[in-house]
Amino acid sequence: MSKESELLEHVARALVDDPSGVVVKEEQDGDFLKLHLQVAEADVGKVIGRGGRIAKAIRALLKVMATRDGTKVNLEID
Repeated sequence: MSKESELLEHVARALVDDPSGVVVKEEQDGDFLKLHLQVAEADVGKVIGRGGRIAKAIRALLKVMATRDGTKVNLEID
């Protein structure tokens, strides 16, 4: 599990009401890392935030971490 995946899992567990429902899957495609975040149906809004603000902030954090490692990252919230 990459550092980006661990950060995503930690942040998502802190945001949701049901931390056991958080699942992070990753796919590596060259220097591109695709992260898939799954949370409980009731917690999707908490991870996305009003107007997508929280999702945008999480993506910004992941981008900073990935840039330091010389990779690119993409986050999909399911």
